[in-house]
Amino acid sequence: MKIPNGSQAVIHPEKLRGYLLDVEHKRGKSKAAVLLSFGYTPENWQALANDLRQYHLTAEVTAVRETAYGIRYEVQALLFTPDGRSLQVRTIWQIDTGTNFPRFITLFPD
Repeated sequence: MKIPNGSQAVIHPEKLRGYLLDVEHKRGKSKAAVLLSFGYTPENWQALANDLRQYHLTAEVTAVRETAYGIRYEVQALLFTPDGRSLQVRTIWQIDTGTNFPRFITLFPD
C-alpha cells in the first residue's frame, strides 16, 4: 500500500529549511548534519522536497497507526541524494482528521 493521495501531499518549506536542514535547530541539527553531508542545503530545500515526493510518496508504507490527530504513515526507503549517493531514511506522514491529503511530519536517517 502506498500513502493515500500522495500526489496531493503537503511538504511545508519551513519544515525543511528551518528544521531538517538547520544545523542550529535544537532538535533538527543532527538530522541536518546528515542531510547536508549528502548534498542537501537550506538554500536548495526544494531538492529534498522533490526527492521525498519521488522516492517516498511512491514507496510502500511500512507502518500505519491512528493518533488523536489523524492517521500516520511510515515509509522506509532510499533517497538518491544530490551528491549521487543513496541514503536510507524513514519518513512520517499524516492525514489529519477531516482532510484527505498527507502532510509531511518528519524524517529520520536509518
